[in-house]
Amino acid sequence: MKSVFDHGPFAPCPAPFNMAAHVLAHADRLADKVALSIIGLSGAERWSYGRLSAAVRGTATGLLQNGFAPGDILLMRLGNSVEFPIAYLAAITVGMVPVPTSSQLTAREVAKMIAGLKPAGILHDPAVAIADTDLPVIDTDALRAMRDLPPADFDMGDPERLGYIVYTSGTSGNPRAVMHAHRAIWARQMMHRDWYDLHEDDRLLHAGAFNWTYTLGTGLMDPWSVGATALIPAEGVPADALPLLMKRHEATMFAAAPGVYRKILSQNEQIVLPKLRHGLTAGEKVSDQIRNDWRAAGGGEMYEAFGMSECSTFISGSPTTPAKPGALGKPQDGRRVAILGPDGPVALGEEGVIAVHKDDPGLMLGYLGAMDEAQSRMQGDWFLTGDHGRMDEDGQITYMARADDMMNAGGYRVSPIEVESALSDIPGITEIGVTDCEVKADARLIIAFYTGPEPLDEAQLASLAAERLARYKQPRAFLHVKDMPRNPNGKLLRRALRDVWAARQNARQKD
Repeated sequence: MKSVFDHGPFAPCPAPFNMAAHVLAHADRLADKVALSIIGLSGAERWSYGRLSAAVRGTATGLLQNGFAPGDILLMRLGNSVEFPIAYLAAITVGMVPVPTSSQLTAREVAKMIAGLKPAGILHDPAVAIADTDLPVIDTDALRAMRDLPPADFDMGDPERLGYIVYTSGTSGNPRAVMHAHRAIWARQMMHRDWYDLHEDDRLLHAGAFNWTYTLGTGLMDPWSVGATALIPAEGVPADALPLLMKRHEATMFAAAPGVYRKILSQNEQIVLPKLRHGLTAGEKVSDQIRNDWRAAGGGEMYEAFGMSECSTFISGSPTTPAKPGALGKPQDGRRVAILGPDGPVALGEEGVIAVHKDDPGLMLGYLGAMDEAQSRMQGDWFLTGDHGRMDEDGQITYMARADDMMNAGGYRVSPIEVESALSDIPGITEIGVTDCEVKADARLIIAFYTGPEPLDEAQLASLAAERLARYKQPRAFLHVKDMPRNPNGKLLRRALRDVWAARQNARQKD
């Protein structure tokens, strides 16, 4: 049998449709219910559904009064504050196209975005970097003043029309503007059921900042679209304080990247969270060590999801269908997912590229200004994620690695995830990352990089690796490092480990 998951399509998105109207559909019925709590160690700022809806639709009126029109692109240069989701939904309310961006971007990076996007204006927090521009700029004071304006009507229309844009790294290595339709929020209901198990009475705490797209979707848009309560830590709250806040605010779900779970565990031997039903994680592959340690500390089960900026998450484990040991989980019902080789879907159990069908309602419209690159990622009716995996007879998918993270050892393709998982529980190692490094011209070996209190005996590490891995999978060197290289979202950058290796080799040669 072939590696194809297809249990039938998801219910079609209704038309006419507006993403913000869908997110705020429960606002009138639940006007007095808390939609958002920004929680700190000394208190909380609470927003009811009624107040949130009024602020969004008032801000939408203000954007129209400032001369912007439906279809206009608005670049968001806002900080970690409630202005971010309010402005985001306000733009979508009246048919404008918001572009949320990280506050960590430099002015030079923003200048490149402006050149590519050609936005009609910029929504700007003065504390966030911005490039010199002649474009209209609306600052946070002006945005706050718009909240009390009369509510704008929702701009209803074709669910296929452009709704918002997010940035991701393209296959060329350059950031690409990913265009999403209004229907993308409708598709996320598959995640509600087959990842979160999300309901109106839930209180979901997301550890990320307001202006991270993972937080924007999982932490805010999804809870609001079902009438649940979103809990967001106030700026400056340390990771080790999150269990206290979860307990104090009776969180029923916790969502974070794997690195946040790791930080919490490093400072909390026991976690007592009587209301927490389960944890959620995405962004990078979570290790079995973190998952097991979280469970042992009292945090309960953790459910992982796999996705990408181009299609959000579409493979996951859930309370109703847990992932098998070592697997990500299975495609959410309503998705069509395949594991592809050069000639199409491979046999069950064989490795290939994870792909999602072109008709998935959550799949992007394309890359702004780079539609050829989007087309180059198609193989027939399938969009190639660039990630490798294999599917079993139950549809469960085991993640192997990014295509560009896959290692080559003597002609064998080796997943770094497999090697890291085999070695991550060695005493004295707090985190491990592996990649293949050039040791001389046309010769590459697998090298392991690890953090821990102090360097470990390399011969002993090699001996343990020999016990756990086939010869061709074993690292040929182990380097102790202070920190692992990560991108702004906390993902391990395995390719950057090669630079660490090169720097060490150059230093040795000079000595």
